[in-house]
Amino acid sequence: MDLNKLRETAAGIVSREDVKYLIGWRRGTFGYRVSPYFIEDAAGVEELIFSPLCISNLATYLTLVERLPVPRGQQPDERKVALLVKGCDSRAVNQLLVEKGINRDRVIVVGLPCPGMVDWKLLAEKYPETEAPVEMRWQGDDFLLVHNGQEIVVPRAEALAEKCRLCRHPNPVISDATVGEPVQPWEPAEDSGVGEIEAKSAPERWAYWEEQFSKCLRCYSCRNVCPLCYCEDCILDRLNPTWVNRAFNFSENTAFHLARAFHLAGRCIECGECERVCPAGIPLGRLNRKLAKTVREEYGFEPGLDAEGEPFQASYRPEDPEEFIL
Repeated sequence: MDLNKLRETAAGIVSREDVKYLIGWRRGTFGYRVSPYFIEDAAGVEELIFSPLCISNLATYLTLVERLPVPRGQQPDERKVALLVKGCDSRAVNQLLVEKGINRDRVIVVGLPCPGMVDWKLLAEKYPETEAPVEMRWQGDDFLLVHNGQEIVVPRAEALAEKCRLCRHPNPVISDATVGEPVQPWEPAEDSGVGEIEAKSAPERWAYWEEQFSKCLRCYSCRNVCPLCYCEDCILDRLNPTWVNRAFNFSENTAFHLARAFHLAGRCIECGECERVCPAGIPLGRLNRKLAKTVREEYGFEPGLDAEGEPFQASYRPEDPEEFIL
C-alpha cells in the first residue's frame, strides 16, 4: 500500500467544496489500537493510515453519524461523506444502498484492496502490547511488526483475523476511487467454527449456546457496531409491547441474539465486527455465518455484491428449494 498515494487522494477529496469529511483510520493511543478518523481538511491527512491493524468496519458511521433529523433550528448538511473501505466494508455499503439506508449521491467510496487484517488479540499473545503505538505493514504474504524498536516478521498464519481467513472478496466491490493494486483472492479456509456447531446434535447445540448466551451482558455492543443494525427504533428495545425484557439471563439473551441473527439473515456481510467488540467473548460470528452459509448454499445469494440488486427476501425465484414447506 502506497500511503503517500492514499493521503494524496484523501487530500484531494476533502478539499472539495461538496465534501463534508472523509472517514478513515489513524494510529490509536497505545499498542495495536487504531482509531476511526474524521478528516475535514487536507492538513488532517498526515495522520491517515491503512495497515493490517485497520480491522474495523467504518461503514457503520454512515448511519450512526449521518442520521436524520437534525436538531431543531439547524439545517441538514447536504455535502458528501467520503469513506475508506476494504472488501468486506464495501459489501456493507452496497447492502445499505440496496436497502435505501443511504443515498448513493451522498457517499464517496474510496476502495482499498485488502491483503488481510490481523487479529490484535492473537498478535498480543505472542508479542505483548506496549504503551507506545506500534507500526505494522504487509510484507509479501506475511506481516512486518515494528515492536520495541525492532522489525519482526509475523507469519500470516499466526495473526490473520478469522474473517480474513474466510474472506471471499478482499477487493472492494464498489468504489469511486481505488488506491492500490487489486490483491489476488486466496482460497477461503474451511469454516471450522461453523463446522464444529454443525457436527453437534441438537441437544449439544442447545447446551453450547446456553453456555455462550448466559455470558451476555446485554451491552448491545454487537448491535451498535453492526453496519446493518441501523433501525432508528429497534423492536428489541420496545417496552410496549415488550418483545424482549431487559434482564440479562439466558432466556432473554437468547431471544435477543436469535432475533438479531434472523434479522441479519441474507443481509450479514460477515465483517465480524459483532464478535470483535463483544466484551464477553461470545462467538457471534459463528451464528451469523451459519445463516449466511445457508443462504449462500441453498439460494445462491450473497448480500452486498450488487448495489442495484434486490434484498434477499425480495429475490424469489421459482427454482428456490421448497422442501421445508409443509
